[in-house]
Amino acid sequence: MTTFPGSPRTVRGGLVMLDPRGGQVQRVVVLRYTPDTLSRTLQAQAVTGDAGDRLDALRLRAAPIETIKLEAEIDATDQLELPDAHPGTVRLGITPELAALETAIYPRADDVAANLARAAEGALEIVSTEAPLTLFVWGENRIVPVRITDFAVTEEAFDPSLNPIRARVSLGLRVLGVHDLRLGHRGAGIFMAYHRSRERLAATVPGALTQLGVRRIP
Repeated sequence: MTTFPGSPRTVRGGLVMLDPRGGQVQRVVVLRYTPDTLSRTLQAQAVTGDAGDRLDALRLRAAPIETIKLEAEIDATDQLELPDAHPGTVRLGITPELAALETAIYPRADDVAANLARAAEGALEIVSTEAPLTLFVWGENRIVPVRITDFAVTEEAFDPSLNPIRARVSLGLRVLGVHDLRLGHRGAGIFMAYHRSRERLAATVPGALTQLGVRRIP
């Protein structure tokens, strides 16, 4: 996939995996090509009191539950045209990029092996492993902690060794808010920064009653 000469360089989106304890960056997955569309759904978190409870009609429990869906294309065509500059792509195609996305929803193999060993020793309680904190980055104004809820891959072309060289990846993401994460979690702070940025952006939008054909609210 190529771009027109002279077209502006678009910032790329992607996922960043952070260590769940220390917060260090473990992996950055950059989407080679910006998806044409990105859909978002926000579900308001209203207080659900007894039917007819007028005190709670306008109350909100938390930020809305936001879900994001996108379809990204991963294509090695450009890299394969310059094989000397991209030996890894020549050897493995886009398999490493797909693996980088997939491992975001896999527990670490070492943790699984350790839990199996503890189970074999008769441990009564096996603690589930904690996945990396995944951030969805879509420009500087949209950096949010997410959980990958849906992941589908359609591999469309292969090299002679059956390594995929072109694929479409469909991602479903659920934004994690402060009520989804434990107190003091790094992700909660990142979400609050996102929350405040939405308020700052909203404050820049001008508006007047006269634009609605109204002089005053009755």
